Amino acid sequence: MKRIFLAIYIVFAISFQSCMNANQEASTEAKETATEETVEETSFEEFTEESDGVHFGKMITEEDAKSTSDLISMMQSEDSIRIKIAATAVEVCQKKGCWMKVEVADGSLMRIRFKDYGFFVPTDISGKDVIFEGIAYQDTVSVDDLKHYAEDAGKSEEEIAAITEPEINTAFLADGVLIRQEN
Repeated sequence: MKRIFLAIYIVFAISFQSCMNANQEASTEAKETATEETVEETSFEEFTEESDGVHFGKMITEEDAKSTSDLISMMQSEDSIRIKIAATAVEVCQKKGCWMKVEVADGSLMRIRFKDYGFFVPTDISGKDVIFEGIAYQDTVSVDDLKHYAEDAGKSEEEIAAITEPEINTAFLADGVLIRQEN
């Protein structure tokens, strides 16, 4: 009799464990599907052409865009700020458009990277007016990263080799860029 109860107990335990595993797999699949759907819903579009210009990443407008001189004064009292800036693109990554630089009011250049590498800008936008929104912050750029950026910009081997010190500067992580329409 004990053997019968033991056999029933083992069969019940195995069945119960199988059901639990199936529920966990279904739950995991549901979570992965929900995550994929969320990523698709919130992912950046490569670009969208509108009457005001060409948009990359999050759709933004020119409204309330600040100048780079406003940025400098605001950054004097903050380590990082969320802001929308209007400027002119001075330099762009020539490999794939994964960063751009704009001139700041003090004459320095600020590098703008794009959130999660979710979008890139065209490599031929130097000299064009741009609006970008995101987070400005103080950053220390390592020598290795500076050399990588110089390589992306198409600098010579001598220019790359001359980079020996890290830079501390204001950087920007943009979640949206608008390249203004030329009038």
